[in-house]
Amino acid sequence: MTLQNKAVMDYAEEAIIHTYNRFPVVLDHGDGVYLYDIEGKKYLDFAAGIAVCALGYNVPEYNEALKAQIDKVIHVSNLYYTTPMAEAAHLLTAASGLKKVFFTNSGTEAIEGAIKLARKYAWTRDNQSTDHEIIAMNHSFHGRSIGALSVTGNPHYQEAFKPLIDKVVFADFNDLEDVVSKINDKTCAIIMETIQGEGGIYPADPEFLRAVRRICDERDILLILMTSAKALGCGVPIGAFVAGEKAASALTAGDHGSTYGGNPLATAAACAVFDLFEKKQVVANVCEVGDYLGQKLNALAEKYSCIKEVRGMGLIRGMEFDRPVATIVARCIKRGLLIISAGTNIIRFVPPLVIGREHVDEMTAVLESVLAELSE
Repeated sequence: MTLQNKAVMDYAEEAIIHTYNRFPVVLDHGDGVYLYDIEGKKYLDFAAGIAVCALGYNVPEYNEALKAQIDKVIHVSNLYYTTPMAEAAHLLTAASGLKKVFFTNSGTEAIEGAIKLARKYAWTRDNQSTDHEIIAMNHSFHGRSIGALSVTGNPHYQEAFKPLIDKVVFADFNDLEDVVSKINDKTCAIIMETIQGEGGIYPADPEFLRAVRRICDERDILLILMTSAKALGCGVPIGAFVAGEKAASALTAGDHGSTYGGNPLATAAACAVFDLFEKKQVVANVCEVGDYLGQKLNALAEKYSCIKEVRGMGLIRGMEFDRPVATIVARCIKRGLLIISAGTNIIRFVPPLVIGREHVDEMTAVLESVLAELSE
């Protein structure tokens, strides 16, 4: 560690509340799928700002879209309409197949809004009854505000902040029988991730999802799946929850709000992201390179007995070890590879969605060199 890096880190720690154990890296700029620290050291990025920077870094079209909006207006509040907000809303409804959007500043805020919508929907439907329950999943993670913590299925995150909101019941992910056993006449919503991230990179079984969707439709229960943030803005803070017409109509003027949510800069970023996803054929790349990533990780699992399992889909993958992964992560960073963990024993791979096979090969070579070193 150089004095220059240490000076910046010490300066930051003097003024920032210590809620993150940051890695000893001071990042300065990025280009493509690489990041560079303040001294010019190059890092292959397989973390993408925790699954945010889907397009990578220093993308000219994205940058120009933001610069153009900055030259117009950044914020006007939700008391008025703006063209970027309207366009981003239509892009999001078209992508989701749903009808109405509420823009937030983060994924946590999107969860908060979705919880409020579910409770207001049931309150209206059931003659202003306030005793409704929400079913959430064990090992889930939805954010760190009080509402989001309340539906997060991990006591570790909750213990110091109780009491949380009540009437939340937890069921086992991918266990339809357990979910059904928790449903009663007071159930107003079921909330889950389609891939549990912090919980260890566990994808939802498609049959499980379809069955829960069918049950929710039959019993007039809201299924909370369509909350979004992360790559929606590719670095500019923006989130959203999207709902069908019937559910969305439960929220009326004054029920919910956000001063910054859906501001012109954030929604201009979202519009640029949708445009570039199509132009760069990002989804097709995720399918192709994601399969290749899975193959390379599985090959490592066959070679090194310390790897217990590889799971995930597309370019979201988890590699579970029989030991804590902190040392592996730290050594990879020293060798110019940014990876992160999910829990204690799992490495989480969430690279920019524009990576190529050559970047997977580069990552695999670094990771294998570390594993080989630790196996000696």
